[in-house]
Amino acid sequence: MALLEVNDLAVSYGQIEAVKGVSFSVDEGQVVAIVGANGAGKTTIMNTISGLLRARRGQISFAGQDITHWPTHRIVAAGIVQVAEGRAILANMSVAENLALGLAAAGSRRHEGGPTIATMMERFPILGQRSGLPAGQLSGGEQQMLAIARALLAQPRLLLMDEPSMGLAPLLVKQVFAIIAALKAEGRTILLVEQNALKALKLADYAYVLERGRVALSGTGAELAGNQDVARAYLGGL
Repeated sequence: MALLEVNDLAVSYGQIEAVKGVSFSVDEGQVVAIVGANGAGKTTIMNTISGLLRARRGQISFAGQDITHWPTHRIVAAGIVQVAEGRAILANMSVAENLALGLAAAGSRRHEGGPTIATMMERFPILGQRSGLPAGQLSGGEQQMLAIARALLAQPRLLLMDEPSMGLAPLLVKQVFAIIAALKAEGRTILLVEQNALKALKLADYAYVLERGRVALSGTGAELAGNQDVARAYLGGL
């Protein structure tokens, strides 16, 4: 059953239409990837789902409700939580304080037995070791772990992950994808936008290739990873 449905979504920046009638869905328990070149509209879609941008046309439905025009705080309260491109941690606040914000974001959805700051520090030991430090002093990889942990503390029904490997060294990219694979194994529902198309497609149950604001191709992750047109355009000819 579809948890998220996006139908004929169009988003503009002034006179420039960045997203041009995009439709896709994410079933509960799926990892769905959106891949494409820089400027294809991937982050625009994520920010529109989160309520940070407004749709010019189309509909976004979550758990059967039309959320197209909801404000961001209401979307978060409903259970959509985004790990933003660039991580968006609060640099002057401590690691523990950043995590506390995630805990607060769960609001009325928080349930007994859900994740706590202590369990997140167990899952990501480096965060426990750095808990009192300003988050801005963490390395890029550590900041990404903090951003993911903070999002998990908000107990999302749908986790949006926007370019989680951006700017990271290859070893850290491997660690980030291991984290996403573990979340998939736990049955989490994830919409993943990722510049490393091959890794994203290998992990995804289903995927969409975005080109100039439109869906150019779709299929299972395995199908698209083996598609020669996709390989030439996005996977370095692999």
